[in-house]
Amino acid sequence: MTKAPSTTGQKIEHAFEKALDPFATALKRATRTPGSDAAPAAAPAPAAAGKPGLAISPLAVPFPTIPPIGGVEIATARAGFYKHERDDLVVFRFARGTSCAGVFTRHKIGSAPVDWCKKHLAGAEGGKDVRALVINAGCANAFTGKAGADAARRTASEVAKRFGCRQRDVMLASTGVIGVVLDDKKIVAKLPEIENGLEADAWARAGRGIMTTDTFPKGSYAEAEIEGYKVRIAGIAKGSGMIAPDMATMLAFIVTDADIHPNVLQALLGLHVRTTFNSVTVDGDTSTNDTALLFATGTSGAPRIGRVGDRRLKSFSAALDKVMLDLAHQLVRDGEGATKFVKVTVDGAASPASARKLAKSIADSPLVKTAIAGQDANWGRVVMAVGKTEEPVDRDRLAIKFGPHQAAIDGAPSPTYDEAKMTAYMKNPEIDIIVDVGSGRASATVWTCDLTKGYIEINGDYRS
Repeated sequence: MTKAPSTTGQKIEHAFEKALDPFATALKRATRTPGSDAAPAAAPAPAAAGKPGLAISPLAVPFPTIPPIGGVEIATARAGFYKHERDDLVVFRFARGTSCAGVFTRHKIGSAPVDWCKKHLAGAEGGKDVRALVINAGCANAFTGKAGADAARRTASEVAKRFGCRQRDVMLASTGVIGVVLDDKKIVAKLPEIENGLEADAWARAGRGIMTTDTFPKGSYAEAEIEGYKVRIAGIAKGSGMIAPDMATMLAFIVTDADIHPNVLQALLGLHVRTTFNSVTVDGDTSTNDTALLFATGTSGAPRIGRVGDRRLKSFSAALDKVMLDLAHQLVRDGEGATKFVKVTVDGAASPASARKLAKSIADSPLVKTAIAGQDANWGRVVMAVGKTEEPVDRDRLAIKFGPHQAAIDGAPSPTYDEAKMTAYMKNPEIDIIVDVGSGRASATVWTCDLTKGYIEINGDYRS
């Protein structure tokens, strides 16, 4: 995932990460268990969106109770990008002065809405007064050339006229089929309905409205404190296939009522995206439209944070990380055809980058993933996935565990290996794979799912 802006954003992010020490590591550890401090869960929202005929994932989690966030109103409508009856257009309207930051796909063929957002978030004035977000499902508007770029511009222009702002103050996001130009007239025709339907309590509808092959809407909520003021953070996301580190056909939109400068938002988003959205994979494929946008409306009453590394952000940073990790985990739980939620941890690596590459190799391996689908603790496939990376690995110190059960140790099968216990463990819906490669002290974690026949069935007729 790339950041906007580029060079400036990288420097800010580095300064922010450095300033957060020594508590940044503690924050990460404290937020690794999703749902530990989650808001009370509501009943699962009806799967009224997404592709018809898809069964809800067995790993689905309920959509949380999300209270209104000051400074944002949401509306949904059916623009007609899908043949079946469902909302496929979502619009957010923000209060004046709302800050915005974004991270985007590194795919070489970025979509028109990605290009639009990156352009208008870059530079000194980028992200300082964002007033709207327009999301459509059913058409990615990617690989569409000038026609697609023009459609994106016209969409922003019409929304700007409605909301009394500049074109550049309107963010855009699209998801769906690649190679189809967005019919912006469908969006424009629904703007009166959208404007009349704006309300503060529409998070669940928004979560459903952005779904494609998702089988359940994805949302998360957390609260934090800035100088004694309570601030709220809420987010939705979509994605279930073409999900890989550096994101994929994934959209995520997070809103807080904190008052935070765009540069600080960018640093926060860049810091936490590494171990959340950029640490999940369903199939190893990256798409054209990945977008994660973070908005701060400034309506909570909390003092404005304008400096990267301000220690008053400690609670907020931890809560933001929790929301992002929760949403990232939900993407994996809704992986196309998934029946297992898998956490892959690599320890003892020569460097963090090496640990990440090793973990991703395991998590992306079709052989590892199909073995998990078959409830087979085939640790030999893990050995294969580790060795093929050409990363530093000490073969004679290599150790592999499935949950609490040792499969291999010191480069050989474990003398305590118990096939019956291992088989029973593999029947669980959540699986942990822990690998120590014996080459150093670095570690990394990637989350993935199994690979089943359901993935083929969903993707074999995606367009039809």
